[in-house]
Amino acid sequence: MKFNKIIESKKVVNYIRNHNLLNQYKKAKDNILNNYNTKVFFKEKLPKWSWIFYFRINKKYRALWFIKDDELRIYDIDNHQ
Repeated sequence: MKFNKIIESKKVVNYIRNHNLLNQYKKAKDNILNNYNTKVFFKEKLPKWSWIFYFRINKKYRALWFIKDDELRIYDIDNHQ
């Protein structure tokens, strides 16, 4: 999948800063924008008909996202533990 932009909500930006995930998040974001999708695995969240996906930031955190107008919109960061 090729995306034009990645858009984060303000809640997500604050969460990334507060939990010191900035460098790991930037690395995952760059891999997505450069179409290195083998390094960032997209998985669909259950139930499958919801069209909500996630990708791994590190072992503990996942970014939840959906597609709108060829943009990847991240709306939440989830503690996967």
